[in-house]
Amino acid sequence: MIRRALSRALALRATAVVAAIAAGAFAIPGPAQAATPAIQITKVQYNSPGPDNRSNASRNAEWVRLTNTTKSTINLKNWTLRDKANHVYKFTTDYRLAPGRRVYIHTGNGTNGKPDAQHRYWNSGNYIWNNTGDTATVRNPAGKTIDTCKWGSKGSVTYC
Repeated sequence: MIRRALSRALALRATAVVAAIAAGAFAIPGPAQAATPAIQITKVQYNSPGPDNRSNASRNAEWVRLTNTTKSTINLKNWTLRDKANHVYKFTTDYRLAPGRRVYIHTGNGTNGKPDAQHRYWNSGNYIWNNTGDTATVRNPAGKTIDTCKWGSKGSVTYC
């Protein structure tokens, strides 16, 4: 008798829970939101303004902006930025990116000044980023992908 009463009570409670869920009284968790990467690709100028004449000014108008999204300074020494064809820019020396700060990696030639300068140079004689679509990938010193940004053939800049 007790067993039957307990079964009936559980069945009624289960029915009430199902009805409450159906009515929207309980939130059912969805997929977890991805965490913001510590170093995020936030903007890419992949098609420099004007004609693609391979001048240094034109190549330096092609760049990727990385942003430190954390509350701590991150040393980017040995971090890499690469395209789909595996052209690689490497931070070869200490480069400390403060919280909320940005660094621009320009394709063309230039001098990488102070270790915290906001502009860095790939020193490539060719364009890196394809105007017809490409993927930028940033990896930490262990080779782990931290962030990627993809774009197609429309426009000349993308926000990631």
